[in-house]
Amino acid sequence: MKENSYAEQMARLTARKNAQTREKLSKLGFRDEDDYGLVLPPESFKADLPVRDATGQFSGPRAWAMNFRWLMEHHPLYIDPDDAIAGRWMFMLSRMRLGYQLSRSNFAFDYSHLEPLQKKYDITTGIGKDAHFAPDYQIGLDLGWGGLLEKVRAARLKFCAGGVLAAEDAAYAVELMDAEEQAILGVQAWTRRLGEAAADRTMSEDDPARRANLAEMARICLKLVDQPPETLREVVQWIAIFNMVSRTYNRDGAGGQLDELLRPYYERDLAAGRITDADAEFYCFCLLLNDPHYYQLGGPDGEGKDQTSRMSYIILEAAAKLKASCNLTIRVWDGMDRALFRRGVEILLENKLGYPRFSGDKALVEGFMKNGYDASLARRRIAVGCNWMSLPGLEYTLNDVVKINIAKVFEVAFGESHSLAELEANYLKHFRIAFKTVMDGIDFHLDHQYLNEPELMLNLLSHGPIEKGQDVSHGGAMYYNMACDGAGLGTVADSFAAVEQRVQDEKALTWDQLAAALASDFAGDDGERIQKLLLASDRYGHGGTRADRWAKWLTKVLVDEVANHTTPKGFKMIPGWFSWADTLRFGRTVGATPNGRKAGEAISHGANPNPGFRKDGALTAMARAVAEVQPGYGNTAPWQLELDLGFVHSDHAVEKLMALMEAHFNLGGTLININIVDADEILDAHAHPERHPDLIVRVTGFSAYFTSLSPAFRQLVVKRLIREAV
Repeated sequence: MKENSYAEQMARLTARKNAQTREKLSKLGFRDEDDYGLVLPPESFKADLPVRDATGQFSGPRAWAMNFRWLMEHHPLYIDPDDAIAGRWMFMLSRMRLGYQLSRSNFAFDYSHLEPLQKKYDITTGIGKDAHFAPDYQIGLDLGWGGLLEKVRAARLKFCAGGVLAAEDAAYAVELMDAEEQAILGVQAWTRRLGEAAADRTMSEDDPARRANLAEMARICLKLVDQPPETLREVVQWIAIFNMVSRTYNRDGAGGQLDELLRPYYERDLAAGRITDADAEFYCFCLLLNDPHYYQLGGPDGEGKDQTSRMSYIILEAAAKLKASCNLTIRVWDGMDRALFRRGVEILLENKLGYPRFSGDKALVEGFMKNGYDASLARRRIAVGCNWMSLPGLEYTLNDVVKINIAKVFEVAFGESHSLAELEANYLKHFRIAFKTVMDGIDFHLDHQYLNEPELMLNLLSHGPIEKGQDVSHGGAMYYNMACDGAGLGTVADSFAAVEQRVQDEKALTWDQLAAALASDFAGDDGERIQKLLLASDRYGHGGTRADRWAKWLTKVLVDEVANHTTPKGFKMIPGWFSWADTLRFGRTVGATPNGRKAGEAISHGANPNPGFRKDGALTAMARAVAEVQPGYGNTAPWQLELDLGFVHSDHAVEKLMALMEAHFNLGGTLININIVDADEILDAHAHPERHPDLIVRVTGFSAYFTSLSPAFRQLVVKRLIREAV
């Protein structure tokens, strides 16, 4: 009876989620990013932050803390009597600076001395970017908000006493602890208000089951104001509260090893007879519905023991019933529970919602060890974002926010060249300048971010910031491994190959003819002829072509120049290939390229070949191609794969897909994102989005409602579709 009740509740919760998504699309327009779980605030609510400077900006621990506390104390309350969790988040403080919407900048310090080279090479600098590393939820689960408050207050007394830090550092440490206290008080106030609102709702709720649910929701929230969680439902509510307040603070979206976080509480509740598996599944369903954070399942612990448990399956089955955006990742490795792997693939094929994703532990662990870390630590570094890898609570990374548009580097190099040999040398020269610019920007960020936007929420669930009195971005973390991704691999590999094939080897074009065609964006009859010739050149991903060789060379350049290098101030750099949702933006800055791409068109996505690279054997060719360009130092170069329903309906589809993924991981692959789509449906949704309001796809690292994406970005997903069920 209870399971039937849960099924009805899940259906109602999902329907409300879909309605909220349609409302966001109507009010906010297209958003080429994660859904985040945000709901719109009441139109009558006005967010009037108390601390701003004359320009409308705010920076420093005190300003952030006071604004955040005000927002938490006034944040609209969301209570759904069908839900196991109280609350939804509605604002992002980091986007509430008055200049943000105009400049897309949230940095209060001048780095104009770096901007000429940053613009020249179209570098995504990471300066002022927040979060993009993982908390250790266990710290909060052990202490609760009351325990965290005591920890912060004790640290402040220690720093006030003197003798621990130099005077200037001690002054900042005290200011930071004051700010952390204000932030916690704001969270406690919101949690208390949620509990009171749930209690108030019981007075007007006629349905006995809903009334009982609201009463339990109220009890839990009021308990969690000060005390740590003890039961599974309390833990799920605590995690959701942290997720929501961290989102509100600065968009944080990293998760953790969810099955292992929840397992002890589930096992205790089950042994005590407090819950059934149906209860546990419903609580997990509500957590996943609340916000599509990045959680990981299975995989080895630090000592190499598989972490798969009954909790892993419960979470996976909850996701199977979700029918909303979700970002679960299953870790694939030699010692895994293969039934979990198989069930994950079955759900991917059955639901066709783009989840779960799959990561390859072998290459990720061995790669991270090449940075000088041992296997035990490397196994604890997990996928907690679009392409993010992070040690929860231990590491500051800037994953996914530092990128070099290598198509722009190529364009600059081409403009100075008159032969393939010169182009190759000039590309290397300019890549080195671009990467030096990246490192200078990272050093600038790390010099100033602790004042610009201290990580008040994530500091609390990290090992070091409170103990040291230092922000996690400024000495508080145990490890600093700064990411630098290249973007545009397929575009540049194909361009190098086209120059080699059509100009150098075949002499079908002169260098001057090619340069003129690019400068005119293939205008005129001759330009069109040249473009067709270039489009028919060798392509990366086909296997053994000139372009495949150039893709490997470009990866070698990335690795040689980035891996095992440190910034001028000593911060370790790790390479990857990833473009996130920036393929359109990167493409707008680049003129026509020798692969036949026209000016302003999107560059290639991540480590993927350009769409349409081949028809026969496309899946196995892509699996090998993307594996061969892995940078190999513990960060990912994801394989993004769109498969038509023909694959699902083929014989032994589950076994085929498992074998394909394992082959990719055995070759060195790191992360696979897969969409299973009905080609006719997605083409119709692209042309008539109003007919398919609930269609979900995995865009890149994140899943999203297809119709919430801009038409240009939807087109990128459509172009990646592979119809063959090879």
